[in-house]
Amino acid sequence: MDKKTNEELRALIDKATAGDKESLETLVTSVQDIVFNLSLRMLGTFADAEDATQDILLKMITHLSSFRGDSSFTTWVFSIAANHLKNYKKHMFAHHPLSFEYYGDDIENGKIQDVPDLTQNVEKDILAEELKMSCTNVMLQCLDAESRCIFILGTMFKIDSRVAGDILNMTPEAYRQRLSRTRKKMADFLGQYCGEYGGGKCKCKNRVNYAIQNHRINPLQMDYVAATEIPMQTMVEVKNAMEDIDDLSQDFSFCKPYQSPERTKHLIREFLGSMQLSIIQNS
Repeated sequence: MDKKTNEELRALIDKATAGDKESLETLVTSVQDIVFNLSLRMLGTFADAEDATQDILLKMITHLSSFRGDSSFTTWVFSIAANHLKNYKKHMFAHHPLSFEYYGDDIENGKIQDVPDLTQNVEKDILAEELKMSCTNVMLQCLDAESRCIFILGTMFKIDSRVAGDILNMTPEAYRQRLSRTRKKMADFLGQYCGEYGGGKCKCKNRVNYAIQNHRINPLQMDYVAATEIPMQTMVEVKNAMEDIDDLSQDFSFCKPYQSPERTKHLIREFLGSMQLSIIQNS
């Protein structure tokens, strides 16, 4: 998708809006993973990210005829997704908000030594990896929705400040300032508490049973361990499809990209197979 010329993309969109199912599937497939990854980081859990991804892709489909080509197609999709996710209220953390203070207190004072073995014969190293990725993702929920979106666009997708500013309706300068402050806040917290990505004393392997007891991970359903990672080069290609990167590319290695879960892809295929494409034509 990213390598298509503007003329090829325009032709593909025109075919999709005219009711061509194959063209529509091509467009949806080209962006479903970036929509899922943005949703996962914004909402904190696989289940909520899957629901939001379907909502966003439906919104993209029904508004496809409004794409004018003033920006890249990928940027246009990001704008739809970011606006949807910043105001999304159906996810778990909208009802149970977190803060860095709460997270830090739990790390300092959680009674991890009092919890029995709850691993259910699953290797502790595997559970620790699941906890590491879950914890750092959920940590993003300590940020307000807009700061979270700024952090994800700048850190995971490494989007140029001009493009990110357009997506979030702010000046490039305001975006860069917010990104810098948010990165510092995240880096300070990791440095103080996290022993995996910073200099803190918290080690995932020591907290596995505590996390299971508090329903933060489930030995019988490990979303992160089961997910298929996407090469970081794919994220670079996504970025290149929008604009050149600016000079704010600090690495936060926990922001790993994943393929959309197979169940999400299946639901999308079912949806595309059953929907009336006249919805798109008439939108």
